[in-house]
Amino acid sequence: MAARLLPIVKFVIKGSLAGAAVYMAYDQGLLGSGTQGAEALKKAQEALPPAIQEWTNYIGWELPPTPKFDFSPSDSWNKGVQTVMSALSVAPTRACEYTVEGWKYVKELVK
Repeated sequence: MAARLLPIVKFVIKGSLAGAAVYMAYDQGLLGSGTQGAEALKKAQEALPPAIQEWTNYIGWELPPTPKFDFSPSDSWNKGVQTVMSALSVAPTRACEYTVEGWKYVKELVK
């Protein structure tokens, strides 16, 4: 009886944890727009260092100071989108250039 019940209990626990994780992500604004995600990142950057410091003091560990990053996810995302769109916009021209070069190479080999 217990052997058949164990997989069901495992499934319910894993499903509950996954559902809680999705709910927390939604509640914190991580599944919303980019500005909501940036705000959530700022809140996390402000809240995590004190929490980690309190935890390490409780345990008795000493960690090095956290590095300061000047990172904007929205700027990085926009830069990536611009790079991809730029590459896609010149792709037909480059394909034609490479085709012409290939034909010239083949003609030189055939001579």
